[in-house]
Amino acid sequence: MRLGAPVFSGSGLIEERDPEAYVDAHVRKGYRAAYCPDWINADTDSALCGAFRAALEKRDVVLAEVGIWKNVLAKDPAEAKAALDYAIRRLQTAEELNARCAVNIVGSWCETNWDGPHEKHYAQDFFDAAVEAARKVIDAVRPKRTKMTFEIMPCMFIDCASEYMRFIRAVDRRAAGVHLDPTNSITNPRLLYDNAAFFRNEFKIFGDAVMSIHLKDLRLDLSVFTVNLEEVVIGKGNIDYGNLLRLIDSLPPDTPGMLEHLATEALYDEAASSIRGLADRAGVKFR
Repeated sequence: MRLGAPVFSGSGLIEERDPEAYVDAHVRKGYRAAYCPDWINADTDSALCGAFRAALEKRDVVLAEVGIWKNVLAKDPAEAKAALDYAIRRLQTAEELNARCAVNIVGSWCETNWDGPHEKHYAQDFFDAAVEAARKVIDAVRPKRTKMTFEIMPCMFIDCASEYMRFIRAVDRRAAGVHLDPTNSITNPRLLYDNAAFFRNEFKIFGDAVMSIHLKDLRLDLSVFTVNLEEVVIGKGNIDYGNLLRLIDSLPPDTPGMLEHLATEALYDEAASSIRGLADRAGVKFR
């Protein structure tokens, strides 16, 4: 397993179009996996992409994922087409960079938020539309080195391993893979407090289909009566990370585990230190 996270310069996230500096920042932090930076986008010229790929290979840093994060099922046809075209270009970028995967949501019919909930997200016609869109993206690129993957979302039908694999089977493309965000599958206190058993079953279903993983922690907010699960720094929540890390360690050794959703470099440093300590106690080693 490889660990990765966003990296920072003195004033914030690294934004300079400098592949060597970007990769070196990961190495200095002890990270062996990286997110695709914003300055590598769907329209980046091939020379910069090639320099970035070479810098990653030189320092043995795996590119975990190329984010898409556009709604290919938007109700506005023009918005949906633009998102689909963008997704195709981003999957091509992932292929060119030899990334583990490109990742997006399956889409959303919410009209107020690009990734928001909708009552029809569990209906067959939404499932069919998501399958069709995924096939269009994959068939336009036909990648050989990367996979098209989809984020687990608590307000869509891909909210657990069995539903994810049902979707993958329906897409029926070798280039369709799994992006795993374990905590996005935790949607109620029953699952939160029994997360060790839940994750053991999820990993059994996924097998070796997992391309990249998001790592964060959850705890139940006790200040409100209704269920509110809040993301916290790893080690400060209720996720059994000893169990989770041992499960991830059973996957192929280059599988990236990526920290996310923290506001500052200090918080990422805290999360990285915490997960490394938890890994040591679980008998798991990061590459």
